Amino acid sequence: QVQLVESGGGLVQPGGSLRLSCSTSGFTLDNYHIGWFRQAPGKEREGVSCIYSRAVSTNYADSVKGRFTISRDNTRNTVYLQMNNLKPEDTAVYYCAGDSSYATVYAGISIPGAYRYLEVWGQGTLVTVSS
Repeated sequence: QVQLVESGGGLVQPGGSLRLSCSTSGFTLDNYHIGWFRQAPGKEREGVSCIYSRAVSTNYADSVKGRFTISRDNTRNTVYLQMNNLKPEDTAVYYCAGDSSYATVYAGISIPGAYRYLEVWGQGTLVTVSS
């Protein structure tokens, strides 16, 4: 079964850091472009960041620019989301998702609701930012 698996979530104080990981099960990551998304309670899922399959291009939502960094290690079949200077409003379930089309992934993080078109999803990992 083709699946993505997120890990690294947890409870952190405001101003703290976490690193999320997104690994694969059943396929290799090389040809997939990956996006990170998040969904807070009672809110629509929103895009956070995305990275091209060969890591030559990255994009970020305005709300996380300068604080979050996306990267990938294709030799480890893993994509990372380093989150620094976390704020209470970053509290959400974070999902990674992949697609063979970078346009689809980019649209997914840029256009409300477009995340639905991404091909493969993980189950999510909870990030709670609270003192």
